[in-house]
Amino acid sequence: MDIDALILAAGKGTRMPSPRPKVLQTLLGETMLALVTSTLHAMPRIKGIFTMVGCEAAMVSAEADAVASRLGRKAYCIEQKEQKGTGHALMTAMPHLEGEGRLLVINGDAPLITAEVLERFLDGAEGADVAFLSLELEDAASYGRVVRKEGSVQAIVEAKDFDPAIYGPKEDAHEVNTGIYLFSLPAVRKLLPKLGNSNKSGEYYITDLVSLGLEAGMDVRGIKAEGSGCDGNALLGVNNPVELAAAEELLQARRNAAILASGVVMHGLSGIRISPLATIEPGAEIYGPCEICGSSVIRSGARIRSHCVIRDAVINGGVEMREFCHIEGAEVRSGAIVGPYARLRPQSLVDEKAHVGNFVELKKTYLGKGSKANHFTYLGDTEVGPGVNFGAGTITCNYDGKNKFKTIVGADCFIGSNTSLVAPVTIGDGALIGAGSVIVDDVPAGKMALGRGRQVVKDRKS
Repeated sequence: MDIDALILAAGKGTRMPSPRPKVLQTLLGETMLALVTSTLHAMPRIKGIFTMVGCEAAMVSAEADAVASRLGRKAYCIEQKEQKGTGHALMTAMPHLEGEGRLLVINGDAPLITAEVLERFLDGAEGADVAFLSLELEDAASYGRVVRKEGSVQAIVEAKDFDPAIYGPKEDAHEVNTGIYLFSLPAVRKLLPKLGNSNKSGEYYITDLVSLGLEAGMDVRGIKAEGSGCDGNALLGVNNPVELAAAEELLQARRNAAILASGVVMHGLSGIRISPLATIEPGAEIYGPCEICGSSVIRSGARIRSHCVIRDAVINGGVEMREFCHIEGAEVRSGAIVGPYARLRPQSLVDEKAHVGNFVELKKTYLGKGSKANHFTYLGDTEVGPGVNFGAGTITCNYDGKNKFKTIVGADCFIGSNTSLVAPVTIGDGALIGAGSVIVDDVPAGKMALGRGRQVVKDRKS
């Protein structure tokens, strides 16, 4: 039977002082919403993923769309225009949910939840009308308490509504609700019209569906979380900056441990931060501190030296990425050397055995096989053939204040130091450009071009 997922991401998060909604806070360069979505995406049983948005709805929807695009799936956002509680969020979602399947509900502020934990929960909830995941805590704090009688679930009671006269001493109630549910859609359609808001908050609680389901004689299960990944930090979400920092450290340690175990060599482990959405192949070698963000791919045999920041880039095997490089949205092919202090901007491609040296920037540029730009060079909107050498200080002047233009440099050219290539311009194969030239016209293949004032020597005045 199909299972859809609903991510609750409509709240602002008042304990997270930030202009951004809580689910857009980041860990290892990824938003909490992205991490939860990618976890659900990794579960074969999950079909559609719906995101409930509310506070800063356009901002959260944009992130949901971006994440879905990265994962190769479609985003479904539902707006909760008034935030009247988790039960109201489910009411808002129901018109968008079709069929007789099941719905997994999860909070968008639980970035440490794993697919393995959720899969175990789905197994335990198989066939239930209403199921939730619970956790034993020594200090239950402000979490909703699970009430049982002779082992059977009776209700989930929010902390502020917990009456010791009815439920017993609060300090003895250690089982809490994690906010993760699995519902049969037919069952929820029957129960939601009965959901009320006569509580101290005046909100519609999704937890009340437990007692309503029991009253209706439904199969209601409270499944205790057990095993790896089932601690409070992983299951109960992130609510403030202190918890965010702690969660990021845990995620970093978990991520690095898994990468090490796969066969990646890592030096200075505590300083290496790798996105959970990145791919690091066994046989790669990484030196900390460094950051590998987004959907980056580091192939086997690549060596990433310290103080590099790599975002949404592909670094192939045999690449030497030297210190202090910034790579974003670019690809570096086998045998190339990049850095130190190089910057590759989006849509740049460094081909095999090419060199990009210190203080060299590439933007939307293809650098051909074996070509070299070793120092103090800017190449923007440029196509470079194989075997080209750029002298220090070369720039392509690709912008006239209104439009961008392309520079083409053919194979085996030599571009002298301190040359400005004013686009649009084409340098033919095997051409030589004299140092200090400003080139505004095309240069035919095999020719030499000079574009500088004649040197004048005069007597020096005393």
